[in-house]
Amino acid sequence: MDNELNFETYLFINDKKLIICVIQSTTYKIIYKEQMILSDSFNELKFKRLNDFLEKNIFKVEKILKNFIKNIFIILDSTEFFPIEISIKKDNNGNLIKPKTLIYPLNDLKTLCQSNFQDKKIIHMLIENYRIDNNNYSFLPDDLSCNNFSLDVKFICLSKNLIEKLEIILKRYHILINQVLCASYIENFLDENHPDVFTTASRIISG
Repeated sequence: MDNELNFETYLFINDKKLIICVIQSTTYKIIYKEQMILSDSFNELKFKRLNDFLEKNIFKVEKILKNFIKNIFIILDSTEFFPIEISIKKDNNGNLIKPKTLIYPLNDLKTLCQSNFQDKKIIHMLIENYRIDNNNYSFLPDDLSCNNFSLDVKFICLSKNLIEKLEIILKRYHILINQVLCASYIENFLDENHPDVFTTASRIISG
């Protein structure tokens, strides 16, 4: 690989297994994939197993890539994800509602969530419902003017303590966490054409 932009590295973690996967970011081709089966729940003892797993595989990957891994995406399948649902209503004074109209109310909700749950980190922010002039929409309609609108938003959050523990392990290999992803969220996008969680995650990240 000529540079780091050509590949993405993913680490999947759940109670049953650890998987490291490297994807060619333009073709979604899997370059490297290895897993470790875990015998019981992913707890404090398993952080040592995670370290052993990384020690075994990181240098193999870097040798194949002929490059260092500097950043990694973590796909976490865990019951520790914490959903927070919040709504906000805004006047729109008959103006056209557009994606940029939503920036300020969404930032307000994000700030509210962060201030009330300071021990949590927001992983995903999902708009579950648009209520526009008392009509519900699952998506933002095109070319629609309204007097008021409200947003029902779900924040998927995770303990900062857990993230910090993962960061400590990865720093031993000079790797930073690029982003933490919720496995169940990614699985919503799996289909027969894209059945792999890693390539699907890469497609979601790239938009």
